[in-house]
Amino acid sequence: MDKPAILFEDNHVIVAVKKPNQLTQSDATGDESLLDQIKSYVKETYNKPGEAYIGLVHRMDRPVGGLLVFARTSKAASRLSEQVRVHELNRQYVCVVEGDAPDQFTYVDYLMKDEENNRVSVIPSYRKAEGKEAILHGRTIARRNGLSLVAIQLETGRAHQIRVQMQHHGYPLWGDNRYGNGKRGQQIALWGFRLSFAHPISKEQMLFMAPTPEAKPWLFFERELRGLESVWPQIKPAVSQE
Repeated sequence: MDKPAILFEDNHVIVAVKKPNQLTQSDATGDESLLDQIKSYVKETYNKPGEAYIGLVHRMDRPVGGLLVFARTSKAASRLSEQVRVHELNRQYVCVVEGDAPDQFTYVDYLMKDEENNRVSVIPSYRKAEGKEAILHGRTIARRNGLSLVAIQLETGRAHQIRVQMQHHGYPLWGDNRYGNGKRGQQIALWGFRLSFAHPISKEQMLFMAPTPEAKPWLFFERELRGLESVWPQIKPAVSQE
């Protein structure tokens, strides 16, 4: 089993980078997940008898890579999950979308998931009782070659949220073959770049960043992405768009 890419660990939390196309947790495919890797890593590193406890706090679509935090105790899992619930665990992404995205924006939509086909769609606001509210804030960092590099901050964490909302508003993600115009061999350009939360025990504010892969289309924006590692853009809520 491969060793997970761990950026931080202590007795309470583990922060790791999920590779693109890796499962967050196991599913019917039987493919190895990041959760499996971390459990094995903890068991072997600390000689733990039986299966090591690792709490899954939040998830990420399989094609997408980036930062995730896992809990090493049930108390840490409960406290981190509460931060997710009250929007205090902040997940920021970068993505490359087709077209000229607005300088700054907030999208408020209602999403409904087709469980059988694992596909999410935006539904009209008058049907909102049938779906779940989805809110994201974005800021465009650069535009080049008909593409836009966009920083995204999630206010809610719905399945496929960024992919669905950006496509719905006319800016599909580069390489997204489910909701966009992705082609065979392309890797979706969506990355969990920045993660911040309060440590579940010490309450210390924790902040982590992970650089994007060195591949297209990220290489089109290499200079801007290097800058993001030192100065993350302030993403303030703009006028809501229903």
